[in-house]
Amino acid sequence: MHSLADYRGKWLVLYFYPKDETPGCTTEACTFRDDIAAIQSMGAVVVGISEDSIDSHARFAKKYHLPFTLLADDNGATAQEYDSLFSILGLMKFAKRHTFIISPDGHLAAKFMDVDPDDHSKQIIAKLTSLIRSASK
Repeated sequence: MHSLADYRGKWLVLYFYPKDETPGCTTEACTFRDDIAAIQSMGAVVVGISEDSIDSHARFAKKYHLPFTLLADDNGATAQEYDSLFSILGLMKFAKRHTFIISPDGHLAAKFMDVDPDDHSKQIIAKLTSLIRSASK
């Protein structure tokens, strides 16, 4: 179990994604992996969330050497709270590809509702840079 309070004092990049091992989700996760040093150097933590199981996340993280936490949102409740749950005729549910940046004091600082997996981590780095500059003024 994780809560926002666990990340108090740090920037949190909370990204929702549809499914482990799919092309777009793998690309997005790997770009975050490749840019993790830059993100962490800004005092930020990356956390990914999907409705996949803990076991699925463990295999996905191991296969792609993901150095950040993946959380299992088994019932979609967390995605629902962030208006990031998609349902097909009520039969199939999955998280939309959305990202939220939460400030060190726990407030929503930015949201990305139209995510391109290929360059999203670069967008996040640019936005974090801007937010940190603004916060230090």
